[in-house]
Amino acid sequence: MDAVDHINIDVDDLHEAHEFYEDVLDLDLLRPPEDFKGAHVMFETGAGTVVTLMETGRAEKWNEKDPAHPLDKAHIAFETDRDTYQSLMDELEGQFPKQGPYDWGEFEGFYFLDPSGNLLEIVTYDPAPADRERRLMDHDDVE
Repeated sequence: MDAVDHINIDVDDLHEAHEFYEDVLDLDLLRPPEDFKGAHVMFETGAGTVVTLMETGRAEKWNEKDPAHPLDKAHIAFETDRDTYQSLMDELEGQFPKQGPYDWGEFEGFYFLDPSGNLLEIVTYDPAPADRERRLMDHDDVE
């Protein structure tokens, strides 16, 4: 893996967490809550890693054997090149519904579980091949 691309953190109160991460930790606001359908806010660290706070309330119902949607659970995302990304998708596909791949605007992402049931995501900023076979999911596929 090339880098930790982003970390999603499930929070109980988005407003309170937003203030803490911005005012106390002094992270740079990347995308405010208004940019998202759900209760999310994005910050960026000095090293370029994105920290996303999300108030979903859905993580309480998380079942690693059959998650309804990967955005129900906090996760760490790793960045890699297109070839490694494609290889991992091929190897890890079929673990649960709505794994992806997702079109997140500037990058493409795919969710999967480690052997302990921890949710991880692999992302690539490399362009997709013209002969792509998989349909990209997006925020509308979340609900």
